[in-house]
Order: sequence, then structure tokens, then C-alpha cells
Amino acid sequence: MLKSKMKTAVLASSVTVMAVSMIIFPQESLDASIRGLNMWWEIVFPSLLPFFIVSELLIGFGVVKFIGVLLEPLMRPLFRVPGVGGFVWAMSMASGTPSGAKLTATLRQDGQLTKLEAERLVSFTNSSNPIFIFGAVAVGFFHNPQLGVILALAHYLGIITVGLVMRFHGKEENHKVGGKKKKLSIRDAFVALHKTRIKDERPIGQLLGDAVMSSIQTLLMIGGFIIIFSVINKLLYLLGATAFFAGFIAYLLELVGLNDMLSMAFISGLFEITMGSQMASQVQEATLFQQTIITSFFLGFSGFSIQAQVASLLAKTDVRFQPFFISRILHGFFGAIYAVLLWKPIYLRFLEDEQSSNAMPVMNRLFEEGTKMADFHLTLSQIGPLVTIMSLIIYILLYYKRTQNVLK
Repeated sequence: MLKSKMKTAVLASSVTVMAVSMIIFPQESLDASIRGLNMWWEIVFPSLLPFFIVSELLIGFGVVKFIGVLLEPLMRPLFRVPGVGGFVWAMSMASGTPSGAKLTATLRQDGQLTKLEAERLVSFTNSSNPIFIFGAVAVGFFHNPQLGVILALAHYLGIITVGLVMRFHGKEENHKVGGKKKKLSIRDAFVALHKTRIKDERPIGQLLGDAVMSSIQTLLMIGGFIIIFSVINKLLYLLGATAFFAGFIAYLLELVGLNDMLSMAFISGLFEITMGSQMASQVQEATLFQQTIITSFFLGFSGFSIQAQVASLLAKTDVRFQPFFISRILHGFFGAIYAVLLWKPIYLRFLEDEQSSNAMPVMNRLFEEGTKMADFHLTLSQIGPLVTIMSLIIYILLYYKRTQNVLK
């Protein structure tokens, strides 16, 4: 009872302090809110919406079940999750966070995953997409395309390691995962696809409408989290909380051999990946090696903003958030460790000379100014708001139509 009362007091006090701070710093709060809003409607919404809609359709039409049967012999022994986890993993790597959590929650609600399987799956399907790692972080912040190779390798090796570790989560279910090994069968996969499609009795039009509405509702929630955490991050800095904790973080960074000037960037990175990575790249006192280590940690930890988004998505199910949070800590440390291990044999040996030479290696050609990959975020920032506005109009029309049908 005492613990519950203390929790209530802490939550109420925190919200009150935040409300008062927004009154004291109205302009700064507005600027931070606008920054979060711009990020959402220019980049996040238009880039994730197609993936969310297509994913919903693939689940409804039974394609995910088809893929699940084919990938069962791979995913079950490695990660102790059904074959459908392979689809979630691939989509999460392609579209980035928090798509893995959304798909996991959907599959759990459909009964294709048990509670423990969902907790294992969501732990290693939370990753940044390659375009963000190479385009935004490596090129945009560090102006070093070759660095993206190290960041991507450390990030994805880290997520695989997390999956292998989290397979031991829920040992009490060991007796349920045994049995005869199923052979790969295209026929069985197609039968599963057909049964899933027949079971979903919604017509194609309704299925498409449901996919659009569900995706936009999720993205609206994500946008709210991005904006509020942008404001929280700014207010903590203005209130001096960031500087207060920076002293303690600086001591810890010195213990592991990192420059203490990275402490402010570290605190920002705990809340939001983009801001933390950008600040880390601007710390002149730190070496590129040290900046890479801490950025790899940010990419794995994902930041409280994304973790809050995942918690909201999982709240609709019985999947617990705690295993996901533990996996984020593990991913952060694994990513940093892999960055250390890969630095000399890969970056210093093969990539550093390419960065300093006049040669035009593959990574430079992909991300040099004027190419499609390098201009991806620029294009999104130009057409992204238009896509967002049109999608919201469609959502309002669909919502109005359904409301009218219910009233009739």
C-alpha cells in the first residue's frame, strides 16, 4: 500500500513540475514541441505508414502465416519463437522502431503467439532501419559514410545476440516447445495461408479500411510521444536536471575510458536517439572511436521515447514491458561492445583509408550528395507533410463514415 502511495505521489509531482515548467518556459516548450512535430509529420509518419498498412494487409490475407510455416524450422530452434517472428524481424529492420512492437502486439491479439513468445519476439525486433543509421547518423551527423558500416554491424549483431539471450526467457515453457520437427512444406504453408484468409470474414474494402485506420491511430500515438519527450528533454535541460546528472554520468564514462564531455550527449541519448547521436557527433574533445561507441549504445537502447511508444502498444495485450526494457539495456551494451571489437579489424583496416582518400568507394557512391539514398530524408521532408495531411483527411473521412453507419 505504501509503495502504491509513493508511486502516486511521484507521478503527480512529476506531472505538476512539468506543467509549471511549461508555464515558466513557454517559448522553449513551444520550440521543442515544434521540433518533435516536424520530425513526426516530415519523416516518421510518411515513412512508417506504408509499412504499417501493408503489414496489416499481409496479416489479414494470411501471407504472414504462410511465411511463418516456412520459417518455423529456423526461428523456433534459434529464438524459440514461431516462424511468423521472421516476418516481424524483417519488417522491423526495414521500417525501424516501433514497427516490431506493433506487429508483435497484433499477432498476440490474433493468437499466433503465446505470451512468452511475444515477449521474446519483441525483445529482438526493435531496431533502427539502415537508412536512418547510414543516412541520418553516419552521413547527416558524422559526415562519414564508412562509419555507418560499423554502426550497422554493431547494431544488427547486437540485436541477434539479444535474441539468442532472450530465448532463455521463460524456461518454464521448455516442455511445450518440444516435439517432432516439422519439415519445410510449401503445401502446408499455402494451406495455412488459405485457412487464415477464409477465417477473416471481412471483405477486402473493410480490411483495407481497418488497416488504414489502425495504422494512422498508431502513428498519432507515436507522434504524441515524440512531441512530449522532445519537450521533456528540453525542460530537463532548462531546469538544470541534465547538468546535475551529467556529473555522475561523466564519472561513469571516465571509468570505462570515455571522454567525460560526452555526458550531456549521453543523457539526451537516453531520452531520444536522434538528439543524443547529434550531440555526440559535436563533442570535439572526444575521439571518433569514443563517439561511435556511445552512438552504438544509443541505437541499441532506443531511448525512453521509443520505449514509451512500445509500452503503449504492448499495453493492449498481456505482454509485459519489463523483458523488453531489459533487452534494450542488453542491446545498448552489446552494440557498444561490438563497436569496440569491430573498430580495428574493420574500420581502421579497411574503411578509414577510403574516407581519407580520393577514391569513391561503394558507400560514398550510395550516400554522396545528389543520390537517391542521400536525398531520402530530404525528399521526405518535402513531400512528407503533404502525405501526412492527405492521410489524416482520409482517416477523418473513414472515421466519419463508420460513425454514421453505427448511428444508423
